Amino acid sequence: MYIEQMYTGCLSEAAYYIESNGEAIIIDPIRETEPYTEISERRGAKIKYVLETHFHADFVSGHIDLAAKTGATIVYGPGATPEYDAHIAKDGEILELGEIKIKVMHTPGHTPESSCYLLFDKDGNEHAVFTGDTLFVGDVGRPDLAIKSDLTEKDLAGMLYDSLNRCIKILPDNVIVYPAHGAGSSCGKNIGKETFSTIGEQKKNNYALQDMTKEAFVEVVTEGLSAPPKYFFMDAGINKKGYKSIDSVMEDNLKLLEPNDFENAIKADDALLLDARNQDVFELGFIPGSINIGLDGQYAIWVGTLLDANKKIFVIADPGREYEAVLRLARVGYENVSGVLMGGIENWKKAGKKIDTITSIEPSELKELLKSNINILDVRNKGEWSTGVLDGAELSCLSDIDNKIESLDKNKKYYVHCAGGYRSMIAASIMKKNGINNVVNIHKGMTGIKKENIPVLEPSN
Repeated sequence: MYIEQMYTGCLSEAAYYIESNGEAIIIDPIRETEPYTEISERRGAKIKYVLETHFHADFVSGHIDLAAKTGATIVYGPGATPEYDAHIAKDGEILELGEIKIKVMHTPGHTPESSCYLLFDKDGNEHAVFTGDTLFVGDVGRPDLAIKSDLTEKDLAGMLYDSLNRCIKILPDNVIVYPAHGAGSSCGKNIGKETFSTIGEQKKNNYALQDMTKEAFVEVVTEGLSAPPKYFFMDAGINKKGYKSIDSVMEDNLKLLEPNDFENAIKADDALLLDARNQDVFELGFIPGSINIGLDGQYAIWVGTLLDANKKIFVIADPGREYEAVLRLARVGYENVSGVLMGGIENWKKAGKKIDTITSIEPSELKELLKSNINILDVRNKGEWSTGVLDGAELSCLSDIDNKIESLDKNKKYYVHCAGGYRSMIAASIMKKNGINNVVNIHKGMTGIKKENIPVLEPSN
């Protein structure tokens, strides 16, 4: 038996390759098929099943393309109603793979069709459970992502309570827990940094697995849920209905345009300019109106959170990373790229085209500035504010930046920071695109601010 976790950092997503006696299963694959076909070919195995734990909301799964290319059977648990060929397993159904077996466990709660997969080794011992978004390290799946359901989040939270007690908490303590997500995913409230654990560790440390009434569980699981990213329900719908093959999407979306053609195209359309370069390079020169979401961070997640999927997107990336920039958009269902700048920003500059810049300062420079009355915008998440905020800072999550802009004064100067500098540059670029031209980014964010021993306070809200 061989198990490999295949983790995609920019999505905080874990897919799994399981193999026994030349047969393989893939659980929750991302959009492109190559990682899975390559590992199976390298190991001389045939992919027999593609298991889906539920209709994913935060990425487009590669299950349909992978099944088409390998002949594997797509499997969902009870209650799933995909609009393409798939095997809908019964609760408790056993799938055989070489010398091992996998039991389907229907665990509704995160979504009505959510299921976990319990793996038995060749000796019949319960070895690992693949929990999808039902159970994470330190957390459970949020119960408000059902597609067009009459069930409320409290209804689903109650179902999740039953699923955890009926299927998960009764497993032996040494069973390995392999979830579908790690820290950074919006599918949970506060997922731990580890990407796997054990049942025993989770029963001890996960707040949601402690002994409590159903009423108390529902209250704690639904408390403090922020609005899900706006692309979530779009992606869940895509995963349910089906999609164009990733090969077709890439062929249609990867259109390299020379600067003149690129300039004409962005003038002709109500377009979004997405600059996928590192934030420290972006600030030195970019096409006016560009939004910076760098490939070296949670690129796809922030695109899906902040950009309108119905608008045409034009991409600026470092030469050699154009394919990656477009592919990672397709992973979250953004298949509307109308052009990619050939040769990157340097080619744009050589053609004599206009550029814009954003000023940044070091945290050390902030010390002196704080002696006067400056406008500070903190775009970290609510949970991060509890670790300390700058005196007088306005607090607004990056995910809410479009609404926040309406209340900002275009005649004022704003200093923007996050935890490390990635999100603050996203915010600064969006602010500048919306006419707030006097915006300054604070390099290294709160991490750098604390290193300079600049005082921080407890948030007032």
